[in-house]
Amino acid sequence: MLMDTSLVLYGFMLLLIFVVAFLYASVGHGGASGYIAVLALFGVATAQIKSSSLVLNILVSAIAFYHYYKAGYFKWSLFLPFAITSIPFAYLGAGIMLSDGIYKKMLAVCLLLPIARLMWNKPILEADLRPTNIYLSLSIGAALGLISGMLGIGGGILLSPILLILHWADMKQTAAISSLFILVNSLAGFAALLQKTNPISSSMLPLVALAVLGGIAGAYLGSKKWQFGLLKNILSLVLLIAAAKLFFV
Repeated sequence: MLMDTSLVLYGFMLLLIFVVAFLYASVGHGGASGYIAVLALFGVATAQIKSSSLVLNILVSAIAFYHYYKAGYFKWSLFLPFAITSIPFAYLGAGIMLSDGIYKKMLAVCLLLPIARLMWNKPILEADLRPTNIYLSLSIGAALGLISGMLGIGGGILLSPILLILHWADMKQTAAISSLFILVNSLAGFAALLQKTNPISSSMLPLVALAVLGGIAGAYLGSKKWQFGLLKNILSLVLLIAAAKLFFV
């Protein structure tokens, strides 16, 4: 006897949530863009996507930060200028209601960025690092906070490539900085959502459980310099399909 199709799809969705949390945590991210991609692929309502991705993002980014901080890759001096401006702007951004069309197109663009981040294999050596600029850091933090609040993401997928391109941090330091950046912005955005609605639902519990398990495994192995070549390719394909669906549907 064939298994109910809806049950099979739900199981596949849970599996993808685990893979997203596992792989994103391995590079110091909470996975919001990945959760958004998965939930969008399975037809979850836009309003539920935003709140669900934030909850999962908070949990997984906290796990990722713990492992990368424990491994000694975190730098407060690099993190604080971004956070000072991003937190209030993430709170403000979460209160901005975008139309479904604009929201989906902005998400589609943001879903393409993690692909570049996941595939970035160029090592940055200590000698390659450059001094940061406090005013630029504050400006970047404000802009990324506002965008992350509007879209229901933590902003790590936006901050990571900036840190790497500017040579302000190496791969592991970027993972550590991004994980806490994601955590504080997601908390600010979630606090703003709580002012208007109750985004927490018991139906999220299976998603939370799989995300936490994936986050623990990914953050532990990622901070130990594990490599996930095949999973990176799979997740990149999922993100690409979801971006196309959001942009054209």
